[in-house]
Amino acid sequence: MDQFYRKIMCALLAGSLAAGLLAGCGNSAGEKADTEDTAASGENSALDKTGGDGGEITIGVTSFADTLEPTEQYFSWVVSRYGVGETLVRFDENGEIVPCLAESWEISEDQLTWTFKIREGVKFSNGDDMTPELVKASLERTFELSDRAVSFFEPASMEVDGQNLLIKTKEPVAILPGSLADPLFLIVDTQADTDAFAMEGPICTGPYAVESFSPTDSCVVVRNEYYWDGEVPLDKVTLKCIDDQTTRSMALQTDEVQIAYNLKTENLADFEDSGEYNIQQLESLRSTYAFMNQNGVLGDKALRQAVIRGLDKETYCDTLLEGGATAGKAPVPPTLDFGFDELKDENAYDPDGAKVLLEEAGYKDTDGDGFVETPSGEKLELNFVIYTSREELNVYAQAAQASLKDIGINVKLNTVSYETLLDMRDSGEFDMLIWNVLVANTGDPEKYLRENWYSTSSSNQMGYDNPQVDELLDQLVTEFNEDTRKNLIMQIQQLIMDDAATVFFGYETTYLFSSKSVTGVKMYPMDYYWLTKDISLAE
Repeated sequence: MDQFYRKIMCALLAGSLAAGLLAGCGNSAGEKADTEDTAASGENSALDKTGGDGGEITIGVTSFADTLEPTEQYFSWVVSRYGVGETLVRFDENGEIVPCLAESWEISEDQLTWTFKIREGVKFSNGDDMTPELVKASLERTFELSDRAVSFFEPASMEVDGQNLLIKTKEPVAILPGSLADPLFLIVDTQADTDAFAMEGPICTGPYAVESFSPTDSCVVVRNEYYWDGEVPLDKVTLKCIDDQTTRSMALQTDEVQIAYNLKTENLADFEDSGEYNIQQLESLRSTYAFMNQNGVLGDKALRQAVIRGLDKETYCDTLLEGGATAGKAPVPPTLDFGFDELKDENAYDPDGAKVLLEEAGYKDTDGDGFVETPSGEKLELNFVIYTSREELNVYAQAAQASLKDIGINVKLNTVSYETLLDMRDSGEFDMLIWNVLVANTGDPEKYLRENWYSTSSSNQMGYDNPQVDELLDQLVTEFNEDTRKNLIMQIQQLIMDDAATVFFGYETTYLFSSKSVTGVKMYPMDYYWLTKDISLAE
């Protein structure tokens, strides 16, 4: 089974990792979790080389979570990124699944039972031993509290046999090990006060433990003295929320922070000519797209098609984002080997064609205000919900508003926090809603496709329902052959595109900027790991 994942990830990352580094960044990460791309932070304003044996640093990030309870929404990603939580398996810098809290795993001949050998000698940050029984209890807690858990896989049973954890499923699940690498399944000490996890941080096994947490402001973590995988260099790390991209860039330039996540192409000029910073670059495995709610006026396919055809995504990516993204058309980026160039886009940019579509469907400007009314004569105003912590989302949204105005569609932008956007998505309170996610979070796009476009997915509040897509996604669950999986994923993508279900804006290039006063900072294709045991102060 390791070979299955290795082949898939090699294909996924063939183009993605080719961009490499603009500048190297110190030592490599050992057998521990690391990656990059978006979230919250802390309050110390300067590098402190005298605060303890290892010193302190501050990392500038964008706000992401209003709680550290890992079973709520996607907030487990923060717990993982801040070096607090770990999973049974993880992704390395090449995108391959490697051991973490589980030493090894294997699947039974009938492909229904996965056996994970739990690593011995691991302690939680409170000093308690991590036993197979507590690993089982942690996973059971996740399935009990998170509606998202069963969208990865649904265990028929979990049993402990000595040092092994046996997970049995009702049907084969090809991506089960990769699913367990998702931070949702990080291992917590269920014997601790779990009610305190939300504001005080969960008790986990990572190199750092939460000292304090202030939603939308900062999170301070300190060295986990019980860490199992070698020395942890730093005494304390403050993760500081700086949502404004320009302010975050300035904070790195003034040494208020030593690492800055989520800076963009336009920030390169601030750093690339200086010898004081390292810059890393990766063709992203992320997609930025907008759901279109078919439970409202966008239930009309002609209107959805006109919206997509009215958007000049090439200009948005090449000019407005200064080449910092590749124009979108499909669910899966071209960096992954799932047939991007072979997919047919019948809704490519065509504003004149969009106007014809609207007129033929009965959308006309009857009151002369420049915007069309619905075929029944009602005002048409699309409520486009966006969130604030990623600057490129605002660029896409404002550009889309202007482009759609040119074809007579009135769009109102509704800018909210990420946390509010999650609530609005889940309640279906939108016409369009922007989204930015990692598309291969289990090793390939299966989970991403199922979560967003399967008819009964809890995340699909846009009313998208194509029985053929559901059938193909169900086939994908039990399919282990990589060529067959690729073919299924291509078919699913084409159906979603033909249905004009979603606006695919673009696939951003990801950057990581850091001061040379720190070493061991590394970029990973998966978004799960930011602060690791390998980051330390330079000698």
